[in-house]
Amino acid sequence: QVQLVESGGGLVQAGGSLRLSCAASGRTFSGYTMAWFRKAPGKEREFVAAIRWIGGSTDYTDSVKGRFTISRDNAKNTLYLQMNSLKPEDTAIYYCAAARSILRPAMSQFSYDHWGQGTQVTVSS
Repeated sequence: QVQLVESGGGLVQAGGSLRLSCAASGRTFSGYTMAWFRKAPGKEREFVAAIRWIGGSTDYTDSVKGRFTISRDNAKNTLYLQMNSLKPEDTAIYYCAAARSILRPAMSQFSYDHWGQGTQVTVSS
C-alpha cells in the first residue's frame, strides 16, 4: 500500500524559504511521476511542480518558475520541494501526489493515484 507523508510546512515571512519533504513508501517508484499540488482557501487545488522518478525531468507552473525546485532522492524514496522567495499568494495546503504512469498529463490532478495528507504553508506579508 502506497503511503505519502508530507512534512516541512510552517509559517514564514514573505521573501523567506521552506523545504517540503514527502516520504514515499509501499513500493518502488521507478516509472512514476511525483508531484506537488496546493490548495488555497476558497480556491481549487492547483498543480505546482512534477518530476519523473526515472530521468528526473520536471514541470512547473508559471507562477513558481525560478523560485521553487522539485527534486527526489531515489535512495531515500523522498520527494522535495524547495521554495524560495515565498509570497503571501503561496499560502496553501501543499500535497504530495504519485502517478503510476509517466504518460499521463503531469499537470492534471486526475492523473494521480495516491495523495498525502497535506502540509500547511503560510506566508505572512
